[in-house]
Amino acid sequence: MDMSPARMRWACRRGMLELDLFLLPFFDQCYAELSPALQVDFYHLLAEQDPEIYQWLMGYKIPVASQLLAIVEKIKAFKCDGIKA
Repeated sequence: MDMSPARMRWACRRGMLELDLFLLPFFDQCYAELSPALQVDFYHLLAEQDPEIYQWLMGYKIPVASQLLAIVEKIKAFKCDGIKA
């Protein structure tokens, strides 16, 4: 997967509607404003399996890869509070 905005947006479309509702609005409203490091973390997050991402975003589990924790927390805050990253 490359990191072009069009490809990244397409990768936000997942096999679970619940993830689409987290990832697409976050991408559309926040991705461009993320630091380059967080953009890379978001890219790596999208490479993970849907059930894992879902569990992280719902707060059931914490990512094993610690570099994903910051982006997961930003997405959760955006979804819950409407806070831009």
